[in-house]
Amino acid sequence: MPHTKRQSSAQVLSVYSADDVFVSNGVAEGDGLSFADELVFDDVYQVKPSATRHRLALHIDGSISKMAVGAGSDMGKAGNALYLDCIITFMASDGSTHEGIVIVEVEDGGVEDIFFMPMTQMSTHADYRLVGVNRDGALTRFAEMSCVSFAKGTHITLGSGEQRKIEDLKVGDKVLTRDDGQQEIRWIGQNTFRATGEFAPVLIKEGTLHNTNDLILSPDHRIFVYQREDRLGAGRSELLVRARHLINGDTVQQVDGGYIDYFQLLFDDHQIIYAEGIAAESLLLDERTRNALPETAEAYRHAHRHHMDYEVQEKLLKSGNAADLLRSASTR
Repeated sequence: MPHTKRQSSAQVLSVYSADDVFVSNGVAEGDGLSFADELVFDDVYQVKPSATRHRLALHIDGSISKMAVGAGSDMGKAGNALYLDCIITFMASDGSTHEGIVIVEVEDGGVEDIFFMPMTQMSTHADYRLVGVNRDGALTRFAEMSCVSFAKGTHITLGSGEQRKIEDLKVGDKVLTRDDGQQEIRWIGQNTFRATGEFAPVLIKEGTLHNTNDLILSPDHRIFVYQREDRLGAGRSELLVRARHLINGDTVQQVDGGYIDYFQLLFDDHQIIYAEGIAAESLLLDERTRNALPETAEAYRHAHRHHMDYEVQEKLLKSGNAADLLRSASTR
């Protein structure tokens, strides 16, 4: 596949201020969470009762090494550089482990602020002992989290019309796409994650968006919807909607607990494919996700496609009944 021009991209993370995760017992007692060079093994941390997670908007300009605070971020100063410092592991008193990524904001060569993005649910008043610091794993884990994924068991529509479970697909199989007919799968990824906290999968119950079965996706996976009537006020008929923004606690739920087997499908281009009968995006290969792929896939890069401009802003989906509105809008 030929290389294409690098583009900027954006992403929003849910983070704590490092001061909200503090050492309650240990060498650095009283101090907030810091970057790898200043962390001390066996220090015990707690999350402040008043702690609140905030939106940290990222702007990535062509390379993950050029990541900065994006416009509209609740944390940090827009334009300041951001670095994924390390991934840390805590052990709770019950023996369970909890991972998270330490993110450092830099201005004029100095550390301006530090943020912590936990990848599991962490409770206030609980003790978390620092047992691991990995300086090399943050990029890979960030990439894995950025990959849109289908759960094991999801039926994908092939070019022939056959409905095949995603775990039974093979590289070279031809999948039906919305824009380009039948397209061959170039790579299939598979990961198993703890299904907890912000990264727990989203369940869209059968029939909610005209899906033929329950559909389970990664939270930031985007669903494609064609509105016959603009019920959301988006100003257009074609929409991309993130699964997490449809959660209503009823027909669309975040399923917390246990583990989830995720699969990713890579094509020559970013595609809209069909999963359980409804349209959803395939893996978008960009600077956020490429570290999750093997070296054999390094030559792949996706150009901007027209459907990427269809994403709906979260503020239009906060009514709590967005899934119902989209379902009715797509049938009238």
